[in-house]
Amino acid sequence: MKQLLQNYKTGGLELAEVPVPAVKEGGILVKNFNSLVSAGTEKLMINLAKKSLLGKAKARPDLVKKVINKVKSDGLMEAYKQAMGRLDNPIPLGYSCAGQVIEVGQRVDDFQSGDRVACFGSGYASHAEIIYVPKNLAVKIPEGVSYEEASFVALGAIALHAVRCANISLGENVVVVGLGLLGLIAVQLLKASGCNVFGIDPKEDKLKLAKELGVDKVAKPDEDISAEINGFTDGNGADSVIIFASTESNQPIEQAAEIARERANIVVPGMVGLDIPRKIFYEKELNLVVSRSTGPGIYDPEYEEKGRDYPISYVRWTERRNMRQFLKLVADGKISLEKLITHHFSINKSIEAYDMIMKGSEPYIGVLLEYETKGIQKLSSKIIIEKKKDERKPKDVVGVGMIGAGQFAKGTLLPAIKKVQVPYNLIGVATASGYSGKHAAKKFGFDYCTSNYKELLEDGSIDLILITTRHGLHAKFVIESLEAGKDVFVEKPLCLNQSELEEIINVYNSTNSTNSMNPTNPSIMVGFNRRFSPFTTYIKNLFGHVDEPVVINCRINAGFVPKDSWVYDPEQGGGRIIGEVCHFVDLIQYLSDSQPVRVYAECISGEAGAVMNKDNVVITVKLRNGSVGSISYIASGDKSYPREKVEIFGKGSVGVINNFKSASFTRNGKTKKKKSYMSMDIGHTDEMDALFNAVKKGKEFPVSFEEYVYTTLTTFRIEDSIREGKPMKIDISEVYP
Repeated sequence: MKQLLQNYKTGGLELAEVPVPAVKEGGILVKNFNSLVSAGTEKLMINLAKKSLLGKAKARPDLVKKVINKVKSDGLMEAYKQAMGRLDNPIPLGYSCAGQVIEVGQRVDDFQSGDRVACFGSGYASHAEIIYVPKNLAVKIPEGVSYEEASFVALGAIALHAVRCANISLGENVVVVGLGLLGLIAVQLLKASGCNVFGIDPKEDKLKLAKELGVDKVAKPDEDISAEINGFTDGNGADSVIIFASTESNQPIEQAAEIARERANIVVPGMVGLDIPRKIFYEKELNLVVSRSTGPGIYDPEYEEKGRDYPISYVRWTERRNMRQFLKLVADGKISLEKLITHHFSINKSIEAYDMIMKGSEPYIGVLLEYETKGIQKLSSKIIIEKKKDERKPKDVVGVGMIGAGQFAKGTLLPAIKKVQVPYNLIGVATASGYSGKHAAKKFGFDYCTSNYKELLEDGSIDLILITTRHGLHAKFVIESLEAGKDVFVEKPLCLNQSELEEIINVYNSTNSTNSMNPTNPSIMVGFNRRFSPFTTYIKNLFGHVDEPVVINCRINAGFVPKDSWVYDPEQGGGRIIGEVCHFVDLIQYLSDSQPVRVYAECISGEAGAVMNKDNVVITVKLRNGSVGSISYIASGDKSYPREKVEIFGKGSVGVINNFKSASFTRNGKTKKKKSYMSMDIGHTDEMDALFNAVKKGKEFPVSFEEYVYTTLTTFRIEDSIREGKPMKIDISEVYP
């Protein structure tokens, strides 16, 4: 299918052929009939993307600060690699569209195939022939409303929410600043609410159109606006001012304060300067609201992604209810959109539409993209990528399939695989969105991309499946890959709970038993890369086999993660103990040559503000050979400070790994050192080399499956220890007889 994408690194647009997105639980697939170009927002996005690196840095100083901290903690090369990786990502354009439901996911009873729907959401309601959208970001189109009109649903909900933020009532005097698409919709909403409306815009054609749509009076911003408003409001000043203008200037907010009455409401949905003139705001005691898009629910993953609605008795107008109400107003004839539609372009000519908008070669307001409406043809979930023909026979190389192609996969794992010496072929990559898989396939040289991961499991040329999705999907894909007879690499963690672990163990044992119907005996490797770091192996080799107890200290200055991150979602991330502390449980096993038998953990308590208490934890691990390890995992430190330090004491020696950029080993008063001058090396390249060698030669994987069971079970017991406030025994026989 066709989808319009932007390269954030260059600002270039591409009408790409990508796989149809996969339908997920809680959402629907929609065949688009129309999508609306939000010219103001999308123009800003394109202008930002087209800026040089310096220009982007000036526009986003918050991100520059993160990069600087990354340089301080992880080194220049690592920071540069991560920054470039984030820039080199395709961005789907568009967030307001209308079409017909063609497939319904599980846990959706609001819709059925064939329903006419209007959809909203960045990354969902895109300019694409087929889209996936969660159920709370879609509404049915009322009778009498066309697909063209319904495609305005997002802009209508944004304008409606801004009007609600103004707390207007019948007969009030409201000024609308900026008569673009949003402003002209707001004018009609205000008139339908019984308000007297004054419109301000510098362009004569928009002032004329606003009059046709019912505005009571208009003016240009360079006129004597104060006198005009004084006359319009009988000398009282505006009850509310809603600013839809887009400018870096502070003029709109200053002007709004001048023309507003005392204790008036000023609402700013537009992108304008917000240096508040305190004197006049103080004297008039003005209320200022920067309205947030479509209303309550926006940016809340529980609402948008999981479909958990807010009770109407507590939240009357959510973003979905605003969408539905806007379309009802259109159906009732209270909002007219016909005069706002100035241009139609087929999706095949969408780049021409954006060229017209960027150059301003024609006056425009509402620009619609149109899609083929003759039937709902089944488009492909698989796209073949043109590449040089490989003459090597499949038995001579490792055939690789990848499920998931996010930032870690593209920024870290695939670049590490490029350095592997073992012959391999990147066969297929699967992503739910389709477009991200296409980007990864072209960039790294996969044969094909697909939105159906089962294509990889059924592909006989694939030997190894790499799983780099969010944590909550790891167990599912590991199990299905093993059952398909594939060797598996799964990024940490192996799974999120004990029931998943037990299921993985059962499948692993059944596929590796002598009585198994599966002759391939597939193996698992989990992405605990730190044990493969050259600094770790340097220290380990100098210590040799640990035949007496040692003490191992791991200090991790992990940094802050917002509480609403997917990382903490019990279904998607599992938290940072299961998802990140597991690295250091594995590292302690490797350095001690032993397995955990008991663990005790204490986290901070009380009011930690924005930081999760469990993200600041000290863990003690007792090992079978008498060794002891400690893990201090801290989220409330300064991220510019080096992230990790590992110390090993024993056998008359001390080994230290400093942030995986240097290592030192001291024995008999003499110290040996190893250092990297450019960047940290936490072992991804050596990890992939070890993995590919094992797959190619049919050897045992470098880490035993039993060790992964110990590590995973230990993280679960750390959680138990924090909850119960006591040491917890680690008995692998509970899950791995």
